[in-house]
Amino acid sequence: MRSVGVHHWPVIDRLLASAYRIPTAEPESDGTFEWDSTTLVLVELSAGDAIGIGYTYADVATASVIQEHLAGAILGRDPMAVPAAWEAMRHAVRNVGRPGIASAAIAAADNAFWDLKAHLLGVPLVTLLGAVRDSVPVYGSGGFTSYSLDQLREQLGAWVKDGIRRVKMKVGREPTADVERVRVAREAIGGTAELYVDANGAYSRKQALAFAERFAGHGVSWFEEPVSSNDLDGMRLIRDRAPPGMDIAAGEYGYDLVYFRRMLEGGAVDVLQADATRCAGMTEFLRVGALCAAHGIPLSAHTAPALHVHVCCALPNVRHIEYFADHVRIEQMLFDGARVPIDGSLRPDLSRPGLGLELKRGDAARYAV
Repeated sequence: MRSVGVHHWPVIDRLLASAYRIPTAEPESDGTFEWDSTTLVLVELSAGDAIGIGYTYADVATASVIQEHLAGAILGRDPMAVPAAWEAMRHAVRNVGRPGIASAAIAAADNAFWDLKAHLLGVPLVTLLGAVRDSVPVYGSGGFTSYSLDQLREQLGAWVKDGIRRVKMKVGREPTADVERVRVAREAIGGTAELYVDANGAYSRKQALAFAERFAGHGVSWFEEPVSSNDLDGMRLIRDRAPPGMDIAAGEYGYDLVYFRRMLEGGAVDVLQADATRCAGMTEFLRVGALCAAHGIPLSAHTAPALHVHVCCALPNVRHIEYFADHVRIEQMLFDGARVPIDGSLRPDLSRPGLGLELKRGDAARYAV
């Protein structure tokens, strides 16, 4: 019997965490929040000559958590043993608090681990994970409540002209204006494109029920967070009474598997959302995919399209990726290799190892925090 040689991989010998704050073109808002910039926190992990990158969209304090609490759990580790590193990072934030910033910190590092492992093996990340599809549909996402009706028409209509067959807009900040804004959006995208709305939890239960009926008159087929995602009974109520053909969705604020399990067991959603920049990285995102499969519920990736395309191609029950305007702009600005949709779908670049992304250091430097 021929013996099989053991390959000894270099250990993680360098960690760098950095943050970049990118101003929006103009102030933006949704049903419950306003912002004028977005912060990307980047992790770079080195093992020998290979470098892996991962990132999250979170406060700059996330970089401090990575450096102060996660570095000790990462440096010196085997880059092939990603789940072991994930467990070590989870243990390291016990007294920091697992949800929120700590989860985003783990996410950035975990995503970098997966990218590094694929680089060391010389394969695209989707090949490492195991592809079940070669592309994933996207939906254009923006339509902020701060937009004028002309801006709303222009953005949503342009996506549909570019071949993206489903688009999402924000509602809830001024409920009296929402039906008219939805009517304008439908007019801009025509009768065949799918129209989604996202209230970010701005409505009460009775408001949400009333708006669901009125939105259905304009062909809205997706109602995201009609009430707070913490109100599982309210979410279930809206789901049970929503018009036929209207999916109720939520999950973007999930940081751990227990959150997603409770949402699914509560019957709160027709489609579960998860975000690999929040839910402690791709390691947990893959587990969320399995949880969805066990409950017979499709999964949709929340924002960060350049990060999600590979992992979503490795899951059979993913419906689509949110092609979020702010993150698309940032990823195109900061990374070489960020993909753009073709015929409404994103395809991983199989000619590049890992995520296929490389930081444009010169372009990123001006936004460094």
